[in-house]
Amino acid sequence: MADPEALGFEHMGLDPRLLQAVADLGWSRPTLIQEKAIPLALEGKDLLARARTGSGKTAAYALPALQLLLHRKATGPAVEQAVRGLVLVPTKELARQARSMIQQLAAYCARDIRVADVSAAEDTASQRAVLMEKPDIVVGTPSRILNHLQQASLVLRDSLELLVLDEADLLFSFGFEEELKSLLCHLPRIYQAFLMSATFNEDVQALKELVLHNPVTLKLQESQLPGPDQLRQFQVVCQTEEDKFLLLYALLKLSLVRGKSLLFVNTLERSYRLRLFLEQFSIPACVLNGELPLCSRASDPEAGVARGIDFHHVSAVLNFDLPPTPEAYIHRAGRTARANNPGMVLTFVLPTEQSHLHTIEELLGESGAPVLLPYQFRMEEIEGFRYRCRDAMRSVTKQAIREARLKEIKEELLHSERLKTYFEDNPRDLQLLRHDLPLHPAVVKPHLGHVPDYLVPPALRGLVRPHKKRKKLASRKVKKAKTQNPLHSFRHRKERRRPTAVPS
Repeated sequence: MADPEALGFEHMGLDPRLLQAVADLGWSRPTLIQEKAIPLALEGKDLLARARTGSGKTAAYALPALQLLLHRKATGPAVEQAVRGLVLVPTKELARQARSMIQQLAAYCARDIRVADVSAAEDTASQRAVLMEKPDIVVGTPSRILNHLQQASLVLRDSLELLVLDEADLLFSFGFEEELKSLLCHLPRIYQAFLMSATFNEDVQALKELVLHNPVTLKLQESQLPGPDQLRQFQVVCQTEEDKFLLLYALLKLSLVRGKSLLFVNTLERSYRLRLFLEQFSIPACVLNGELPLCSRASDPEAGVARGIDFHHVSAVLNFDLPPTPEAYIHRAGRTARANNPGMVLTFVLPTEQSHLHTIEELLGESGAPVLLPYQFRMEEIEGFRYRCRDAMRSVTKQAIREARLKEIKEELLHSERLKTYFEDNPRDLQLLRHDLPLHPAVVKPHLGHVPDYLVPPALRGLVRPHKKRKKLASRKVKKAKTQNPLHSFRHRKERRRPTAVPS
């Protein structure tokens, strides 16, 4: 058995500057994937590693990559500056996250190691300038990397030493198969390669044949999701679509699900329907819309990025629509219970979907024990909310959904940096856009935001006070209104007559 002390970062032979950066990040011990992958990577082996989302895969390849580059520069013969590391990811948001993590780990050797992200399609000109300086590591999506290779602004055939495919199970499913095959033709014959993935599907096996040479496979003996002490997973059977909306309303409005929640649906139209539905009850929600740039999709300052979008400190993941595949369930559930934080996943299931849910459970339940426990909830106790639910659902029409999407696009046009120059040259277009007819996605009825005590299920009375905050806000608004209305704040003051001066 290995000495427990030998499992620490300080015993891996890493550069002191990397160890200092690790300490600054508060990592006292490596995760399982880091513990297994880093020593093998430092030995020069190709790796095929499966580890669950949030388990530290980025650092598992970034630390050995940085160590190898630093060692080469410190001990090898003087060579010209060149791109020696390439990290391929499926989305530009993931590229930003990977670059950010590598830069944090290289914080104390930033003069020696430079990292560039070339995933954004709109920054091609500035990326060419960055690539002319030949950064040590380049991060990007396959399509952007291939574009730079074809334009010769990036040349790797004589310099590349390390290739990383992060979130490899998504690269083909995101449509990058042809780009990857073309891209590989621009690489040297010999290089070290890492494939990092949350699942081992057919796409990963195909990539293994294309990229890896005699790899070490790390299929870690851990669940693809955190254990039940950290991640609680539930299912709840809803008899109808209306029951799903009713249950969601009750869970959020009665604060049975607390903290930041991510709601997953299977279509973009459904996401807008759900947002407009929740707005009827004064429940704040935003749509993460793949049609819009990240800045429009997530304005939350706590938002980071991973596998498309990753919010920090997500308390619960709600599968409003059943995930289409077991892998999709794993990726959704991986948004919560990250690092050592607890989390919950609740999946809404229609009776016709139970066989598909069973398929998901078979993949997750390697031990045979049930994974998705029944969520104990009595639908009859929230029947009093049904008329409100129907009222809100009637307000969310197809026209309302269309206007909600148009409203977001309009906001994006008004605040787009890329259109800023155009509007400076065409101020009338900007004026017309700003003074266009206002869009009204759905009529919000203020009374629906208030939950009377008599509607709260008896078992929950005294535990939840859904309108306590509302009263405070209401009183504040009234007070503000009085001060703003001059007719309410005006007070007539009778002027005192000054005594008439008596002539002397």
